[in-house]
Amino acid sequence: MHDHESSERLASYADVLASELPDSWTSTYHPPEHKDDLAELVDRIWDLDLVAESLAHHPLQQAAVLTRPDGAQLAVLHRHDEHDGFLIAAVAPRDLPDEAYRDIHEPNGIALTDDPFLGAEQVAGDLLARYDLALTQARHNAAQSVQPSQADRVVLTWQPDGGLAASPVGETAGAVLATNGFVRDSAGVYRLNGDDTLTQARAVRETGRQLDALGIDTALQHPSGRIAPAATPAVAAAPAVRASMTRTR
Repeated sequence: MHDHESSERLASYADVLASELPDSWTSTYHPPEHKDDLAELVDRIWDLDLVAESLAHHPLQQAAVLTRPDGAQLAVLHRHDEHDGFLIAAVAPRDLPDEAYRDIHEPNGIALTDDPFLGAEQVAGDLLARYDLALTQARHNAAQSVQPSQADRVVLTWQPDGGLAASPVGETAGAVLATNGFVRDSAGVYRLNGDDTLTQARAVRETGRQLDALGIDTALQHPSGRIAPAATPAVAAAPAVRASMTRTR
């Protein structure tokens, strides 16, 4: 089968599959030219069985990604054996920290029949249930490492990777966090990475200043049971801090 025919077959199959799955799914086809997208997709395939073995022997050349409004994604790939049909795998969310996936069984992918209507039944009756359970567990784990905020106080919790996280926060506070570089993940947690500590410190100071102007306190807190990094001033019982908040390493 020519590459063009193979590409059309994969894209068409994924389109029909997306339309037949429960809820609302959209399909995006990634041709061989989308090398960066395909490389990222391989890193996020949530599988240690059938699909992982296939990828180990056959580097990903093309794929279709099905996306649900809540951020859940499935990857449809070619099979490389004597059977017709395709492989489908769950895709791990890109916005959750690595710690969120600990002690969670991978929702390993499955082989699909060449008929997309029957394939949709296979996915709905097997993979989707396992994927949704794994997603719920991962999002719960991601939120567990964050000290809760209150209506009049946003608590920024240091994360093991040096980032900061806040949840839950109201719409007003959320807008301030987003304006200053915090990104809301699929668990509803606002996160600010710590790759650049100077940028992070500036963002935190500005966040505190803007929230203070709205009558909302801001506090820095370490997760329960964790020891504060030696270079970070101790914070007792999450006291409110203002625009002077800083962090150094």
